[in-house]
Amino acid sequence: MARANEEIEALLQEYADLIAITGGDTFRARSYEKAARAVGGHHADVATLDTKGLREIPNVGKSIADKIVEYLESGQIAVVEERRQSIPAGVRELMSIPTLGPHKALMLYEELEVSSVDQLLDAIHQERLRDLKGFGPKTEENLLHGIALMQKAGDRILINAAMDSAEQIVAELSGIKGCRGCTYAGSLRRMQETIGDIDILVAAEDSAPFMEALAALPYTAEVIAHGRKKTSVRTTKGLQVDLRVLPPDSWGAGLQYFTGSKAHNIRTREIAVRHGLKLSEYGLFDVESGKKIASGTEEEIYARLGLPWIPPTLREDRGEIAAGLRGELPDLVTEQDIRGDLHTHTDLTDGIAPLEDMIAEAAARGYAYYAVTDHAPDLAMQRMTKEKMLAQRDRVRALDRKHRGMRLLHGTELNIGPEGAVDWPEEFLADFDLCVASIHSHFNQSRVDLTRRLVRACENPYVAVIGHPTTRRIGRRPAIDADFDAVFRACARTGTALEINAHPERLDLCDEDVLRAKRHGVKFAVNSDAHSTTHLPYLRYGVATAQRGWLTKDDVINTWPLTKLRRFLRPS
Repeated sequence: MARANEEIEALLQEYADLIAITGGDTFRARSYEKAARAVGGHHADVATLDTKGLREIPNVGKSIADKIVEYLESGQIAVVEERRQSIPAGVRELMSIPTLGPHKALMLYEELEVSSVDQLLDAIHQERLRDLKGFGPKTEENLLHGIALMQKAGDRILINAAMDSAEQIVAELSGIKGCRGCTYAGSLRRMQETIGDIDILVAAEDSAPFMEALAALPYTAEVIAHGRKKTSVRTTKGLQVDLRVLPPDSWGAGLQYFTGSKAHNIRTREIAVRHGLKLSEYGLFDVESGKKIASGTEEEIYARLGLPWIPPTLREDRGEIAAGLRGELPDLVTEQDIRGDLHTHTDLTDGIAPLEDMIAEAAARGYAYYAVTDHAPDLAMQRMTKEKMLAQRDRVRALDRKHRGMRLLHGTELNIGPEGAVDWPEEFLADFDLCVASIHSHFNQSRVDLTRRLVRACENPYVAVIGHPTTRRIGRRPAIDADFDAVFRACARTGTALEINAHPERLDLCDEDVLRAKRHGVKFAVNSDAHSTTHLPYLRYGVATAQRGWLTKDDVINTWPLTKLRRFLRPS
């Protein structure tokens, strides 16, 4: 299950927001934001640390460490509870809307007595917001986007949170005597970006021990249903887990059926019908005789239908059945194909780990090369200078090959300005090994301006990768409104790679955009955008998104040998 770090990160961030709402000291609010990020990215579970250990976390001083200890001991922080009580519940509900900040949420409550999402929708439709300072038609549009994002997300959670829970449950159940197989299925196995509930499958002759074990887990808060074939529980985090126990000889059929998607399964059942067969979670059967034809493995099921095994990440009815029948399924990129990470940060800017720690952890992952790409100066809060960047370059060069022979690339993440320009002049950019360029502000420009802005960045000869291209934050910020087909054409024309940002809050580009961009002939970089050592493993989610976009390793530049990669990054 999730570490205590994630709970405390959310609580400290909430406290920072509450300070901001109540007109508290901006510096104090910012200090809690930094501490929240540091705790969330810390490598050790904070529940295992004493006060001294907590204070060794960057940006965590005595006061914050004491509050963390208070939460670990009592389940709450008194000053946070006090601040919560001072803010109307309606304002806190409004703050959950992406794009709506704390100050505007409080203004809506005080000026218009808006205290719920439904009331806000009514006020927007009645154009009542336009009389408030700082509000207008564009604000209304942004709020409607934010509400739509929130409603779309519903009770779904990010893939990493679901994966943490699923893998722990699978580990627990796999150790029970009689277990012949155990894994997660459903949308999690297909690696969708958000997950509604977790499907766990077990192959065993006797289901009772597994049903009882799930109900008895310490993080099970409620048993929703308890039966011989299926048990459903709700965890202490509010996540529903459905456990199904299958006969071992039905394992393959059950895994194929419960992985889905529904649309993919309809296609496979249609093929079965055309062959005089019936496909269910128990097996593939001859309709006339009732004889079981195949059931033990997914490979057997697909082979009997005239198909190769189809990777779960492709099972979305996007042409994978037809491609399989033609023998044209792609050889998908895998995490093992990735030779290095090309977008990461250190504590020189907004990361929380020192350069040496990030490099050591990257080397431990077996990378052949690794790029450090701290922010450039136009992101003013990072206070970057040429002198700081050149000093870091010297340190990077000194550490090259020092960790398991891993080669180091010194890069930067540039800011794509409102007109498409980037931070530093060309003569300075020429000495970087790699330049990633990203949009970090002015998200609400017109479609024409945003498109022109991105295309101009692609045309910069020193920009090798466009970072998190749509700027979306899942459930929190919508994608910018640009003509991305025009951007994809520009990338293909200029030889600029598009990033698949692997952070679970981004996964940007998303799988559908990856499919579109691939058709234009674009190359991609799957990067973690790590701001701590604990973020580097997020790469798995970027690779899964690449798979869902039908990418092979030839499509992904950081699967290439370093010599080939350098030619791409700095074409002659």
